[in-house]
Amino acid sequence: MVIALAKPFVYDTNDNHHKKGRDLILALDASGSMAQSGFDTNDRLKNKFETNLELASDFIKERQDDNMGVVIFGTFAYTASPLTYDLEALSELLQMTNVGIAGESTAIGDAIIQAMRTLSFGEAKNKAIILLTDGYHNAGEHSPKVAVQKAKKKGIKIYTIGIGKKSDYDVALLEQIAKESGAKSYAASSAKALKGIYDEINQLEPSAIRSENYLNQRLLITVPLGIVFILLLLWTLWLSKEQK
Repeated sequence: MVIALAKPFVYDTNDNHHKKGRDLILALDASGSMAQSGFDTNDRLKNKFETNLELASDFIKERQDDNMGVVIFGTFAYTASPLTYDLEALSELLQMTNVGIAGESTAIGDAIIQAMRTLSFGEAKNKAIILLTDGYHNAGEHSPKVAVQKAKKKGIKIYTIGIGKKSDYDVALLEQIAKESGAKSYAASSAKALKGIYDEINQLEPSAIRSENYLNQRLLITVPLGIVFILLLLWTLWLSKEQK
């Protein structure tokens, strides 16, 4: 009876996995011009690419359970990381990339196409690309116009970020890419401005929790109570027998 009054219980764990986050690709320009320094006023020795990697890593950490990947582009584009939920490993991988690793030119069209290929392996309803560059489209097999039309048909948003002086990159092209895909275009003249842009995109494309754990409490009172009733019954029968 004492055990029953103590209300013994066990927990049943029910894992409810619902992938509600986004499939998101960071398409980062690693062309030769990204080696220019002075973009970060707090550390003028850092080049634009290093500053972007640092801020991109901070952005990734805020995405919680999104499925994210990285495309690096220059003269050509390649997938540095497929879509993954291991965002910590993704941040570490970013630090292994360098300026010029994909060539010195800027293939914006190829970057979009490669990002779309990488997104094709994801199953999330919401898909987006964040494309960052500091130059003009001057290389690659695909034109940005054709690439954007393909992304538009698939409902993929393309956020564009031009960094550095506006005269250094194709402002009109980046704005057109973002507008046609239903996203926004940004201009970042400094590291501080770029951080603000990442923060704004983080708000525009909120990251939902991918999974939730529920703990259901199941009481075990019936077991000791059953034993108590059986013992009381046996005790009553024994007393009856003794009285006879």
